Amino acid sequence: MQNIYHMPKKLGEQFLMSDLGPLNYFLGIGVLHSSKGYYISQSKYIQDLIARSRLSDNKTTTTRMDLHLQLRPTDGSPLEDPSRYHHIVGSLVYLMVTRFDIAHVVHILSQFLSVPTSVHFGHLLHVLRYLRGTLSQCLFYASDSPLELHAYSVSTWVSDPTNRRPVTSYCILIDSSIAWKSKKQAVVSRSSTEAEF
Repeated sequence: MQNIYHMPKKLGEQFLMSDLGPLNYFLGIGVLHSSKGYYISQSKYIQDLIARSRLSDNKTTTTRMDLHLQLRPTDGSPLEDPSRYHHIVGSLVYLMVTRFDIAHVVHILSQFLSVPTSVHFGHLLHVLRYLRGTLSQCLFYASDSPLELHAYSVSTWVSDPTNRRPVTSYCILIDSSIAWKSKKQAVVSRSSTEAEF
């Protein structure tokens, strides 16, 4: 492999680009190469996020959110300055690039961006404590992967206590996850079967 690549000409000029070697860190995503494959992590990004969020304790937790928790817009008192809540939720959205395990929780907490309350902020800090306790988690893409495609989906029925709309989530994997999403459906389903479609 050559070390210099020729880029397309622009206005009659020729641009040269150097080969900087294997990718190690880019846009908050760390890449570790090994003979077994690639490890992709955002652990440094998580540490920076926790520092920026001014989380004062050193507690960790093993759960992202209580299993059957149902948050409402009227829970707690509105935050005086919601910008901190907005910043953390926005950072968590970017963190889902490698941490799809928080996709559903971020989906729930992002519904309250217009008027976040003290209760919503408390659950947001709980997510940060979970991330602190799971810093070593990462995505692994094996070099000897058989490249089999797997897709999983799940849908809730009347899970939102405010408007009764179901939430649909999916995850697509080729050895490791490549796509995932959690989204509230636009209409109210009349049965659990209808929610699946």
